[in-house]
Amino acid sequence: MNISEFKQAVKELGFDVSDRQLEQFEVYARVLKEYNEKVNLTAIVEREEVFLKHFYDSLTVLPYIEAAGASLCDVGSGAGFPSLPLKIMMPDLHVTIVDSLNKRITFLKHLVEELGLEGVSLYHDRAETFGQNAKFRGQFDYVTARAVASLPVLAELCMPLNKMGGSFIAMKGDGGPDELLEAKKIIATLGGKVREDVALELPEGAGERHLLIIDKKKETPNKYPRRPGMPEKKPVVS
Repeated sequence: MNISEFKQAVKELGFDVSDRQLEQFEVYARVLKEYNEKVNLTAIVEREEVFLKHFYDSLTVLPYIEAAGASLCDVGSGAGFPSLPLKIMMPDLHVTIVDSLNKRITFLKHLVEELGLEGVSLYHDRAETFGQNAKFRGQFDYVTARAVASLPVLAELCMPLNKMGGSFIAMKGDGGPDELLEAKKIIATLGGKVREDVALELPEGAGERHLLIIDKKKETPNKYPRRPGMPEKKPVVS
């Protein structure tokens, strides 16, 4: 995906990319490739692939972030996806990233500085302990996760962080609908209700995507998330 194709694809989502934002995406792609030579962050580093499979893919969430100045927590963000492309496009978005690998947090600190972003908080922590921390639990309008774990696991890690009335957005591939069925029990247990499964195709035959949007309707029971390792070891499945 070249620059003009990227701008057009984002325009079709309902958003215009400014020259400043485009410059930030260019810096992002460069820094990602350079840093990836020292620390393995992603297998996708070629510029046109980065714009399609990382940047544009992340921005498919844009139409579902409704509130100006909203708070978003990205769980297991890796190299900053989807939260930092969203932040570039929505400068007023308050972004919190939690990741269990310190090398990723170190990269993200460097990247945020290079991009000149403000209103980004970075935490090296397990999602299970982060979600039990009173400072963060129930504090976010939006919680996102992209290709981190199966949906029953992700729901347990992410939904305790949502405010009442907030939304958890899980970014999935073509297995999304099956994972949604599998996660039906834990979503209800956590106080969630499925709003929508948004199916879309990435340009250039890059694959099928599903944005699974789950709204927080009731408070999450205090026992969730369970202690580190338990959600993955013993997921609650339907």
